[in-house]
Amino acid sequence: MNFAHTDPALRAVVDRWTAPSDRDKLNTLLDRLGADAGGRLDALAATADKNPPVLQQFDRDGERIDRIAYHPSYQELCRAAYSEYGLSALSHRGGLHGWDDVPPHLVKYLASYVFVQAEFGLACPVSMTDAAARTLRMFGDPDVFGSWIDALTSTDPAGAMTGAMFMTEPQAGTDIARTETRAERDGDAWRLTGKKWFASNPDADVIVTLARFPGGDDQSTRGVGMFMVPKALANGERNSYTIDRLKDKLGTRSMPSGEVSLTGAYALQVGELDRGFRQMAEMVNTSRLSNAMRSSALMRRAVRDAVDHTRERVVFGKALFDQPLMRATLLPLALDAEAALALVAYSAQCLQAADAGDDSAGALIRVLTPLAKHYICKRARVVTGEAMEVRGGNGYIEEWAHARLVRDAHLGSIWEGSSNVIALDVLRCMRKLGAHHRLADTMRGILAGLGPDCGPGADVLHRRWNDLVAEGDLLVAGDDDTAQAGCARYANELARAAMATLLYDLADFAITAGSGYRSLLVANAYLSGDTGHLPGAALDHLGAVVHGIDVAAEAAQAAAPRSDSATGVLL
Repeated sequence: MNFAHTDPALRAVVDRWTAPSDRDKLNTLLDRLGADAGGRLDALAATADKNPPVLQQFDRDGERIDRIAYHPSYQELCRAAYSEYGLSALSHRGGLHGWDDVPPHLVKYLASYVFVQAEFGLACPVSMTDAAARTLRMFGDPDVFGSWIDALTSTDPAGAMTGAMFMTEPQAGTDIARTETRAERDGDAWRLTGKKWFASNPDADVIVTLARFPGGDDQSTRGVGMFMVPKALANGERNSYTIDRLKDKLGTRSMPSGEVSLTGAYALQVGELDRGFRQMAEMVNTSRLSNAMRSSALMRRAVRDAVDHTRERVVFGKALFDQPLMRATLLPLALDAEAALALVAYSAQCLQAADAGDDSAGALIRVLTPLAKHYICKRARVVTGEAMEVRGGNGYIEEWAHARLVRDAHLGSIWEGSSNVIALDVLRCMRKLGAHHRLADTMRGILAGLGPDCGPGADVLHRRWNDLVAEGDLLVAGDDDTAQAGCARYANELARAAMATLLYDLADFAITAGSGYRSLLVANAYLSGDTGHLPGAALDHLGAVVHGIDVAAEAAQAAAPRSDSATGVLL
């Protein structure tokens, strides 16, 4: 099994959004990683899930050590992620996998997407390590943090470090203004005292955290600064904090999350004191896009396993895959997985442009990130659950991957901001940046460039974007309670319209490139399915959807949405 070879959505986004100079190198990397994820890494992940880490707080002499013991399977997964594939280094270093310069962001996201289909839990520390390096580079003094950044982005096990983000406190999760951890000056450094309640990768070498500083506003986030807390001091001694216990979690059991007490921990200031939360938001947003990527990976793995099962299972003399109701069950799951990857990949391209100084792309990624996080992570819970049911009773048994996928999927919409928090962030973007206008303008621009084969879907989506802008304006102009109550539903509508638009963009690219009409079938079926209608043409050609087989133009066009309404309502 090669996870890259059995994913038509992955092939489509690689062809569409990578430059020719990058494509061969990326395909080589994905081929290698796909085979590894489908074999060795998947077996290691199953073992690591059943053998969670154990906290050793004291040594045999009674000395406090706070050491976490990992199963060898998790340690081998770490070597694969950090060293063999350099997943946390890909956005920072050249010289990896054939690239002389730093590869595009999309390379990291797609490689991680394939890796996560085998192992979800480790992807959190990998993402935190990547995000910590990015944050220190963006806001920290290079003379102070240069060596730390080098270690965070190293692929050499002898000198590499991992990163973490400690933000949540017992009384302060969403409301950062309630942070109680205190920072006190100690020469050129600081000493931090307080408790962090949900700290994943708690034995990380580099911790980015928040604390209140003297003279800061105690009633707002302006009084919260950003600090870097090293695990070890320059003299090799342990820093002054303890890991109080590890959480007994529903999912991501291979990776530790704990409670940490900072007891005068040595820390270095990162950036401007009164902009700590704003700086942390940069790290959080990077992690949120990673969350969406990981959830899309869970969806893909769940759909693949469900399809494989139905191909083999015979019921009433016919393969389960060929049963009409099963086809109607599998089709929306496959479409959701494909649409999710399209949004993640496009967002990665926007992040790349934003980092290169494109202000328009920067404003766009500001809203695409919470939209992707809000919708995809929530949807993954549904897709993995439905895919588990496809296997029947065996799907509920821990020997199969489905149960682990369902457990892990529930975390995506919780960490880095639960769904309601993320929806409110979308509302904030709309009010401050007019984000719904910017997104609609961008998507309408994409639709305007599509060829005639995509015409029926483009017409529907043009009207839908017009309606969404008008509805967004009403939401922003109305009273705050109404806006907050409606922003989650509205965010979902924006996300689905964006994904549908991007699927048509992929379809038009494939047709223009002479790669066939399979992507148009997917785009038409997804948009039609938005109203609960499953086109018969898509059900008849489900094999093409899930396996990447081409279809005739007539079959793809037969799945097109129909609209006889000026308001864009599908009939």
